[in-house]
Amino acid sequence: MERKTMRFSVLTEKGHAEVRERPLPEIGPHQVLVKQLACNICTTDYGQWMGLREHQGYPMAGGHEGSGIIAAVGEKVKDYKVGDHVAMAYDGCGECLPCRQGDVLHCTGMTQKKTEDGYLGAFGFADYFVRNTRSLIKMNPDLDPSEAAFLEPLATVVKGLKKLRVVPLETVVVIGAGTMGLVNAQAARALGARVIVSEIMENKLRTAREMGFEVIDSKEQDPVQAVKDLTGRVGADAVIVAVGASIANEQALNMVKETDGRILFFAAGYPAPELKIDSNIIHYRRIELIGTFAADTIDFFTAGKLLNTKAVDVSKIVESKKFKLDDIQEAFKEASTPGKYRVSVLLNE
Repeated sequence: MERKTMRFSVLTEKGHAEVRERPLPEIGPHQVLVKQLACNICTTDYGQWMGLREHQGYPMAGGHEGSGIIAAVGEKVKDYKVGDHVAMAYDGCGECLPCRQGDVLHCTGMTQKKTEDGYLGAFGFADYFVRNTRSLIKMNPDLDPSEAAFLEPLATVVKGLKKLRVVPLETVVVIGAGTMGLVNAQAARALGARVIVSEIMENKLRTAREMGFEVIDSKEQDPVQAVKDLTGRVGADAVIVAVGASIANEQALNMVKETDGRILFFAAGYPAPELKIDSNIIHYRRIELIGTFAADTIDFFTAGKLLNTKAVDVSKIVESKKFKLDDIQEAFKEASTPGKYRVSVLLNE
């Protein structure tokens, strides 16, 4: 029987998510209907639920870390078929300059931010949704749907590592063994780097060790001195700040090598972290301070390869407790609990 409606989660105000129903959009010639299997709750998602990102707006039908199976295809679709496993990438008009350069997140051609019925967001937390084929990447059907949903966060990591220019045999320190810290650490290791992870929470230290990384327990030892000791007093070639905190910024400046070190500021923080450094220090030490945000189109293809081949294995950073769509409010509570890894919502259970 042809589906006529979709069920989805919408954040209506701080601390309140609910499930609603709306008609499914018609499938256009270059679109597919996706039976969405899983969507993980990103820091951006639960940050708004906690009231820390009110600038994102309401009603927010969010979720952008999703995966599913194609259930129907438009008449002009060539490269996808019913039954293909896919994950969500960014979508844009495909015609403006940013889109043609691959920077789809900054599309200027899609001027209407809300749907005709007034919703913001990508409808990641929905049981079904119609999507443009240009916003999907094929995934290995053997991947758990919650793991395939890591396509977007891994793509942002790929983007950052390209800007950081990590090469084999370099020493990279990742500050923070949360979800994105460990995704950064695995991707840097896949590039051939020696990776050291610094963290204070015991469960995250344990996970980093289980993944085979050299680990610094920052509550037991000075992480800056520990990096110096592990590198023969040289310091790190590059540091990835995967925690949005002022102290992490300060540590990065002190643990990077004396000359030509590079620091990637991967994580945002609310309230905004401080960064205190004399510009003369940047000048004389030739330090590079690098910002990164989101991903380009090509990064999603690279991320897909890394996930599909298990070169990056995210199985240890998905929480074992998963939630149904109808339990979305409880899922947000769980995701916003300190120390948690990715909480996944199963959309057709």
